[in-house]
Amino acid sequence: MLDPRAAPLSAALHPQARPARRLTWDSREAGPDTAFVALPGERMHGNAFVEAALAAGAPFVLTDLDVPRALRVPDARAALFAWARAERTRAPLVVGITGSAGKTTAKSYAAAALQALYMPVYNTLPAIACFLIEQGGAQQPLVVEMGIDRPGEMAELVDLVRPDVGVVTSIGPAHLEQLGSIENIAREKGGILQGTRALVGAQASAYYPGVDSYGFGDVTFAGQSLRVTPEGSRFSFAGVPVFLPHAAQVQAEAAVLGLVLAREAGVPLPDAAARLRAVQVPGGRYRVHPGAVTVIDDAYNASPVAVRAALDALGALPGRRISVLGRMLELGPTERDLHAEVGAHARTRADVTYGVGAFAAELGERAYATVPELTAALLADLRAGDVVLVKASRGISWSPERRAQEGVGLDTVVQALLAARAPLDAQVERPDGT
Repeated sequence: MLDPRAAPLSAALHPQARPARRLTWDSREAGPDTAFVALPGERMHGNAFVEAALAAGAPFVLTDLDVPRALRVPDARAALFAWARAERTRAPLVVGITGSAGKTTAKSYAAAALQALYMPVYNTLPAIACFLIEQGGAQQPLVVEMGIDRPGEMAELVDLVRPDVGVVTSIGPAHLEQLGSIENIAREKGGILQGTRALVGAQASAYYPGVDSYGFGDVTFAGQSLRVTPEGSRFSFAGVPVFLPHAAQVQAEAAVLGLVLAREAGVPLPDAAARLRAVQVPGGRYRVHPGAVTVIDDAYNASPVAVRAALDALGALPGRRISVLGRMLELGPTERDLHAEVGAHARTRADVTYGVGAFAAELGERAYATVPELTAALLADLRAGDVVLVKASRGISWSPERRAQEGVGLDTVVQALLAARAPLDAQVERPDGT
């Protein structure tokens, strides 16, 4: 429980304030077990939602307002971060993970190997602060995803998280509108490696000479005898066999990271490997749905590095391979060229290539302006034995001029594919063989 009376803050506590199980900066999530932190926002201050949080039953609110159940502080943001830093010191091991692609996957496998606690999705400063406060006293390792999209943000994250181990999974063009160049991206993300036990993925190793690397091939800590099939990935590490169902090389590299961390933390490798087999990454992050038509749902987000890796995985699978690609966000003035390069790679890995939205023609030979048009054409062409990869950015990105860039939202294509293949699945599974 998060007891506001025990918070290491110079604060005035309202007598009706009571302990909570969770913290949130989103008043819609406030409730009888969830306290509310009133943070300044881009358009509105969280103070505007304090009354709503109290009405929802929030046990306390961290704010500068004099209201019931207030943990009253001069600056809620500064207080939140100070509280988080204090709680972080109670954790026995903190692993911080960043990279241009593969952060969430690496986080999931590292946490499984270590039996660690980890943040489900969000990786912003307030989300990480709330996570550290909620879990810092649990006496388990913590794995924290640390994503950035602007200069100086990694320094702020490192100051908050103070990881014992810093990991960079990959480096490539992402968030170029703010970060400017790949060299800047490598330098900014490399801040996580300073003063920590540092590890970098095989793809990122060229940007950090002398830093220990993990993965397959010419790296410091290598998995051996990697074999990727439609059933999943098999390899060994330090003599321990590992099998990851429905996984490709990216997931296998994340598993190697987890095993390296486990070994250094004194965790038995066979136990860690057994837990890796059960890892389920969040939806939209290379989740394989096997069937008469195999659907690879990688539609949560996209960058050139991530799309290339997904296409390489697709190219290794049997069947008619189909790529469905949409726009990648925040690539700056070179975005058309970057989309064309990815599209060219798709044509070498897939038998049929689809593109949708902006840069559709660059991404696929079959180009469509809208998702519904693409979906209709794709479903009409679908047949048993196909393997379909769906990947694009989703949500909204903001440019420096504050212009909204809409993500494609190809998750609807995944849903349509899963629904449309049901009759084919039934035909394949019919017991009389007809």
